[in-house]
Amino acid sequence: MTLLSLEHVKKNFGSVQAVKGLSLQVDEGQIFGLLGPNGAGKTTTIRMIMGIILPDEGTISCFGSRDRKTWDNRISYLPEERGLQRKMTVEQCIHFFGQLKGLNFSDAAYKSTYWLNRLGLADWHDKEVQELSRGMQQKVQFICAIISNPQLLILDEPFTGLDPVNTQLIKDVILELKGQGSTIIFSTHLMDQVEKLCESICLINHGQVVLQGKLSEIKQQHGKNRIRLIYEGDAAFLKDRELVQKADDYGNYVEIIPANNVSPQQLLKAMIQQVIVKKFEITEPSLHEIFIQTVQGKEAPHA
Repeated sequence: MTLLSLEHVKKNFGSVQAVKGLSLQVDEGQIFGLLGPNGAGKTTTIRMIMGIILPDEGTISCFGSRDRKTWDNRISYLPEERGLQRKMTVEQCIHFFGQLKGLNFSDAAYKSTYWLNRLGLADWHDKEVQELSRGMQQKVQFICAIISNPQLLILDEPFTGLDPVNTQLIKDVILELKGQGSTIIFSTHLMDQVEKLCESICLINHGQVVLQGKLSEIKQQHGKNRIRLIYEGDAAFLKDRELVQKADDYGNYVEIIPANNVSPQQLLKAMIQQVIVKKFEITEPSLHEIFIQTVQGKEAPHA
């Protein structure tokens, strides 16, 4: 069932077309990746969904309605930029955002205490936001976004400023919210996180869709002809263009696209004559690779 739908949405800022006839659908109960390079129109699109700015053309509907008043309190947004009141205490700030989303003070206080404990911030509850590290502020902002148990949660770079331990913690909460029925739009430049979390994606560039659909189907469409190799030795064969079309070499680990009409078996035969092969794996292209190929292949023409 479609929870959010954008149809032919356009937004201009003066002579700049930030979003050009964008259409996308987000199904209920999924984690949906909204992707694109810097300046692609992602943040403008999110702000239109949230009603911060209005589209010049097109329609946005959510929960089956175009009447924003019926769904404003059912949506929450974690922006990439800090949006916290810096001189409020952590607890006051969370209470404030909870009440903005319709919680009474008692419920906001109860949920604030729960999430501060859950995310390791209980000892900082009475500190001003400005006293916290960047990572701590990000966790406070995340609590502010989820405290109302939104049915639609929009996360713009949710892992900014977080170390690996806290990234794992936030990731676990995101999956927990999905398990409880929340639909999540996830916007990030971390393609590895998108591959792990998202079921469907929409890649936009220059304000329009360039790739959209289920992630598994998109990867299948791009073929299963990549090779991941871990090796020891001098891999001179990587420079042989009759064997290798492209190689991303990281030292003793390399990702390879074979040359046209070269089978993985042929490549393996050449490898074992030069290096000790520790791992040889045939894989689908990574989302990182698909992202780069798609964006670079659809650059706007130069003026």
